[in-house]
Amino acid sequence: MNKKALLLNKKSFRNFLIADVISGFGVGMTTVGANWYLLLQTHSNQLVGIYLTINVLSGFLVSPLAGAITDKYSRKKVILWTFISRAFLISIVAVYFYFSGFSILMMYFLSIVTGVGWITYMAASRSYVQDILPEEQFGNANSFIEVSLQVGMFSAGAISGFLLNYTGFLIILIINICLFFFASVLILTIENDRISQMNPSGAKGNFVSGIKYILNKKTIMNAGLLSILPLIITQLFNVSSPDYVASTLHATSIVYGMADMFYGIGGLAAGSMVGLLLNQFQSRKLIIVFFFLASVALFLLYLKHYIALMYICTFILGLSNSALRVIINTILMAKIEPAFMGRATALWNGIAQFMEVFAAILIGMLNDRFGASLGFLIMFFIMFFGMIWSAIGLKVSTSGKKRGI
Repeated sequence: MNKKALLLNKKSFRNFLIADVISGFGVGMTTVGANWYLLLQTHSNQLVGIYLTINVLSGFLVSPLAGAITDKYSRKKVILWTFISRAFLISIVAVYFYFSGFSILMMYFLSIVTGVGWITYMAASRSYVQDILPEEQFGNANSFIEVSLQVGMFSAGAISGFLLNYTGFLIILIINICLFFFASVLILTIENDRISQMNPSGAKGNFVSGIKYILNKKTIMNAGLLSILPLIITQLFNVSSPDYVASTLHATSIVYGMADMFYGIGGLAAGSMVGLLLNQFQSRKLIIVFFFLASVALFLLYLKHYIALMYICTFILGLSNSALRVIINTILMAKIEPAFMGRATALWNGIAQFMEVFAAILIGMLNDRFGASLGFLIMFFIMFFGMIWSAIGLKVSTSGKKRGI
């Protein structure tokens, strides 16, 4: 039996993975649906940018608390409460929309709920996986997690487009609520992690000590900073793609949902193959290659405006971004001590959120004035910079082919 099959035979990881797929599907539907719904209601890229800015700003502000909580308390319980609390708060939004219709303030409230929930869940879930698995399984585990994420996200993108076209945004919210409750039931069945036994007093649980730990680790610093770039690109893509489809390609929400689906298919392909690539090639070389592929795809989107080309380029972008996440997360899991994993994950995500606060609203404003294609050119420069940085700054981050580190 191969290593991947053995990993899936582990009940806690398997049930966690299913919950990850289910919750990712709900989050994906809400993300795609909210962007398009807001654009249709307001006809403003700037307001879409503000919505996403509020989303990332709320995540950034809560990231120190999310990291400290994750490293101090049971990661299983933190994951559970991120599901239950989001289900309850999104229910409030759904009830309001049912009785009163569209409200920009309720959309902003939804943005805060999803931003806080996402960054807390990411810190707790990745730390949980690191805690329950041996180091030699990190690469395969991250591949599975990426597959689960993309299965949920790419199917959500396509379905969300159809639901928006034929039913409306309220149905998407209701489905998301139900999926969070279903995922919560699965999380109740997984084993408890060891964080409470490792750090019962919480003496190492403050966020400042986590930052000091990271600053003293050059490999973690380089890999962590590089991990920010795909997150920024994903957010900027969410700002630019709705108007790119609507005004540049002159297409409908179905095309937008399909493009998002191809992004997810690319991510699914990455999750399926990166675990094998990590056993054959140095992670630094793989990181350089995937930054290059993303750069090419983004530049083509800027130059040419065809629906078929968008599907191809979004597939490549999904492939590259997901591959980069798997590889860099594997490096970080292998290098970071478990007692600091929550704060490290929250720190990198928080920095990404902080940068996105300014980038998302700026992209929205520039797209309103110069067209959505400009957003893809800016994203090209970001990923090209990542390729150069990988070639120069990650020389100390690779130590062998076997673990891809």
